Amino acid sequence: MSAALLIFAATYAVIAFGRAPGLRLDRTGAALLGASLMVAAGVLTPRQAWNAIDAGTLVLLLGMMILVAHLRLAGFFGLVARWAGGHAHRPALLLIAVVAMAGVLSAFLVNDTVCVMLAPLVAEIVLAMKRKVEPYLLALAMASNAGSVATITGNPQNIVIGSVSHIAYADFAAALAPVAIVSLAIVAGAVFLFYRAEFRESPRLEAPPQKHVLHRWLLIKALAATLGAVAAFFAGVPPPEAAIVAGALLLLTRRLKPERIFVEIDWPLLLMFAGLFVVVRGLEQAAFTPAVLGAVHGLHLGRPAVLALVSAVLSNLVSNVPAVLLLKPFVAGLADPHRAWLVLAMASTLAGNFTIAGSVANLIVVERARRLGVTISFWRHFRIGAPVTVLTILIGVWMLR
Repeated sequence: MSAALLIFAATYAVIAFGRAPGLRLDRTGAALLGASLMVAAGVLTPRQAWNAIDAGTLVLLLGMMILVAHLRLAGFFGLVARWAGGHAHRPALLLIAVVAMAGVLSAFLVNDTVCVMLAPLVAEIVLAMKRKVEPYLLALAMASNAGSVATITGNPQNIVIGSVSHIAYADFAAALAPVAIVSLAIVAGAVFLFYRAEFRESPRLEAPPQKHVLHRWLLIKALAATLGAVAAFFAGVPPPEAAIVAGALLLLTRRLKPERIFVEIDWPLLLMFAGLFVVVRGLEQAAFTPAVLGAVHGLHLGRPAVLALVSAVLSNLVSNVPAVLLLKPFVAGLADPHRAWLVLAMASTLAGNFTIAGSVANLIVVERARRLGVTISFWRHFRIGAPVTVLTILIGVWMLR
C-alpha cells in the first residue's frame, strides 16, 4: 500500500504541475514511469497492468485523431472559420459565431484538437477586422470546453466515461447536449458582459479576402467519413469501432502519404492515458480497502451536487482526466451510476473553465495568444471563467437532478 500511495502521489503531482521540478519529466513521462514502478514494486503483475489499460478509450481517441487530421489537411477548419468571419458583420455576431463554431465542433471532434486548429484562424480573422483579440480567444477556449460536454467524443474525459460506463452515445447526448447549449449561451453572455467596450460600438465588420488552401476531394472524403462515424455513434455502433474504422478507411488513398497523417496524431496523449490507467489500477488494488471505500461512501457522492463539487475540485487540482480516473471506482458502485457518470462528465468538463490551467484547451489558446503578443493573464481569465464555471455547473446539476 505504501508503495502504491507513493507512486500515485508522485505521478499525480507531476500531472498537476506539468513537469517534475529540476527535471525534464513531463506528464506523459510521469504516467509511463508511474505505471512501470507499479509493476516493479509488485503492486501489479505485468498481466494486471496490461489488463488495466482500457483499449476502447485509446482506440476511440486514435480514430478521432485520424479523422481530425484529415479534416485539417483538407482545409476544413479554415473553411469554417473564414465562413463564420465572412458572415459576422458586427462584433457581437462575431462573438456568437466563435462560440457556436467552437461549441459545435468540440461536441464531436475532441475540444483540444479543435482549439489547436481554430485558435490561430480566429486570431487571424479578428486581427484582420481590427478588433481586440482577447475576448474572442477567451470565448473560443471556454466555448470549446462547454460544447464538449454534449457527447462522448467531445473531450478525453468523456471518452473515458463513455468507455467504462457503457452509456449509449445517443443517451449521453440526450442528457448532456441541453447542458452544453445553456453553457454556451452563458459563455457568450459572460464575455459580452466583461468586454462591454468591445461590443458597445457596433461597426460593420468586413473580413478582407484571404488565401485559403482547400483540397476538395480530400475534404469530401473526410467529411463523409466523419459524418458516417457520427451517424454510427447515434445508431448504436460502439464508438471505438465506428471511429477507428472510419479513420482507417481514409488511409486508403493514392494521393496522401500516411506519414502526413501519423505526424498529426498526439501519441504522447495516448501513452499518458495508458500509463494513467495502470497507475490508478495499482492504487485501487493496493489502497482502496473496505475502510477507505466506506469513508468515501460517507461523502454521499450519490448526491449530484456533492459529486459535482468533488469532481470540479479534483479536476482543478490534478486535471480532469486524472480526476475522472480517480473517481471511477467510486462512481461505479453508486446506487444510480448512470446519472452519476453524467454528472461526473458534466462537472469535470465545465470545471475546466475555472482557471487557465483547468483544461488543455485553455492552455492551447493562451499559448497561441502569447505568440501574437497578446498576454491573457491568470486574473483576466479567472474573472470570467470562475463565475461561468460556478453558474454552468449549478445549472448542470439542476438539469441532471
